[in-house]
Amino acid sequence: MEKKLLKLLLALCTGSIPFLFKGPKMRENLLIFFAKGVIATLIDAYVVGKQKLEYPIRPFPKIFKTNIIYDMLFFPLLSVIWVKISYNDHFGKILLKSLIFSIPMSIGQWFMEKNTGLFKWKKWSALHTFASVNLTLFMIRGLVGLIKIMDKFKDKQYINEY
Repeated sequence: MEKKLLKLLLALCTGSIPFLFKGPKMRENLLIFFAKGVIATLIDAYVVGKQKLEYPIRPFPKIFKTNIIYDMLFFPLLSVIWVKISYNDHFGKILLKSLIFSIPMSIGQWFMEKNTGLFKWKKWSALHTFASVNLTLFMIRGLVGLIKIMDKFKDKQYINEY
């Protein structure tokens, strides 16, 4: 059953890519995707290395100790979606929208940990998931804010040149 769940997640993520990476902000979305992939992979590698969490069933188990579908596809795609829906919001709305993502993910991970063999918590809990999801979402949102500031600065310089 677990391998079927991973294949389903892989299919859903792969199928959503063409819809998420179209439009005028494609470069920004790709940056968000790859940055979140790096952040998620680094955090997950640390957590697995400290034996707080393990992935008994994962793709390429001889190569990776983490689940690369989560780290390099699922979480990055969720971050792209989150940034898209919170792009022009103020801090209060951004915080609320982060809760809309992190609470269901924490509950879902808790449910999956109890009912599947996809991952096992050793020194981990739904609160750790909640905190790490929010931390990485805000890190990515900070990156987007920095990009927006740099774009305004670049546009201002371009206008002043002409």
